[in-house]
Amino acid sequence: MSTYYSIGYDIGSSSVKASLLDLESGMAIASDFFPKTEMDIIAPAIGWAEQDPNIWWENLILATQSVIKQCQSSNYEITSIGISYQMHGLVMLDSNQELIYPSIIWCDSRAVSSGESLLNDIGLEHCCRNYLNVPGNFTLSKLKWVKDNEPSIFSRIEKIMLPGDYIAFKLTEQITTTVPGLSEGIFWNFQKKSLSNELMEHCGFKQSLIPDLVETFGFQGKLKSSVAKVLGLPSGIPVTYRSGDQPNNAFSLNALNLGEFAATAGTSGVIYGVSKEPIADQSLRVNTFAHVNYDSSNPTYGILLCINGAGRLNSWLKNSVFRNDISYDRMNSLASQVPIGSGGINIHPFGNGAERMLNNINIGSNISGLDFNRHNKAHLIRAVQEGIGNAFRYGLDILNDLNLEPKIIRVGKNNLFLSPLFCEIFTNVCNTPLEIYNTDGSQGAARGAAFGTGFYASLNDTFKNLKIIKKYIPDGTLCEQYDHYYQSWREQLLHQLQK
Repeated sequence: MSTYYSIGYDIGSSSVKASLLDLESGMAIASDFFPKTEMDIIAPAIGWAEQDPNIWWENLILATQSVIKQCQSSNYEITSIGISYQMHGLVMLDSNQELIYPSIIWCDSRAVSSGESLLNDIGLEHCCRNYLNVPGNFTLSKLKWVKDNEPSIFSRIEKIMLPGDYIAFKLTEQITTTVPGLSEGIFWNFQKKSLSNELMEHCGFKQSLIPDLVETFGFQGKLKSSVAKVLGLPSGIPVTYRSGDQPNNAFSLNALNLGEFAATAGTSGVIYGVSKEPIADQSLRVNTFAHVNYDSSNPTYGILLCINGAGRLNSWLKNSVFRNDISYDRMNSLASQVPIGSGGINIHPFGNGAERMLNNINIGSNISGLDFNRHNKAHLIRAVQEGIGNAFRYGLDILNDLNLEPKIIRVGKNNLFLSPLFCEIFTNVCNTPLEIYNTDGSQGAARGAAFGTGFYASLNDTFKNLKIIKKYIPDGTLCEQYDHYYQSWREQLLHQLQK
């Protein structure tokens, strides 16, 4: 009797991860990621961030081949493929379905002025009512930047895609997208339940640039034989799930209903809550998209608060400052030896592009209170983790302003949440319980794909084997101590923003 597996991919800006999920046990039986050092983000100019989509594909091949080699049994069948991907990127194909230009990825800030110009033209009220967001620095604004600044490139575009759409295309040779994907690019009008035609017409975009729509859960194409041979997979496996990484992270943690919250702390830090109401933040600090289970007759929305820096600051410290001569485990061990407050060092982790929660300002990172005679490597490491925790607290305060106070936050055991110290910092700075689960984005994509084929009869069945690994509860005394340092951190941030 065959064992049934689903394969899930998580296409990040740091690495590409693949997991094989045993659909009966709900356990990952094989996982791997590539490259083993973080993928380069190319910055040809200040505030720019690009990646070659071919690099994503090359690392997906390596990750797939690795997980297949890890399989102990030969008596299994892979029944579905799911894709999670870095959001808000722009991929452009010509009429020969060839890449025209590197992907302008999520943390690229070049289109901020394009988004501001569109907002001035269209108006805040119209944008919030129809798109639940403003153009900002999202995919539509990036495309407008290309049209205005690289007309020769724009004239060659046949189709635009999000990063996950591109991976699905490479697997199936079908060019498609989803409603949640369009909503994250500001290409979806929630009022009219159709493309944001007024905005596209204002920008001079043809509707034909947009791929055909497929369902988030359901058939999206079959794995082509030529591609299957390279991957080491059987041909014909259906792709049956696709989602941006943050909605997918919430899905992987079974955050699908009103008031459920998930978080990540990878390259960026995110708090993502689920709402039944179409919340549009007039201050433009958070964003609302169609959630993975969005249905026009029964809509569910994802409220996303993003901190671009987060884990990017931690990896920069490890790789650039410490020259990769120290492991993350050793960094955590050293930081644990330093008392709360990092000896008075404050670090703001805002050095990875324009920050939406700071009104799309790119203020960069800064360090204050550093004393060459008192502080060492351990103080700096702890200050980084506390600075990231403080940024999460600042974001939670924004959500509280919107009456979206989470009672508990769910996370997967990965990235910064692998660190017990960071989990303690997060829980007590934010004064919010934290649940750690045995899952990640690639496993979530595999679950989503299995649900998309109908292997699981319901979402309850899909998550019946999801397990809590550990739960952190705020400690009143520690919360008071962390709050004291948070207020100092916040005061310095506000001073920076007023400059």
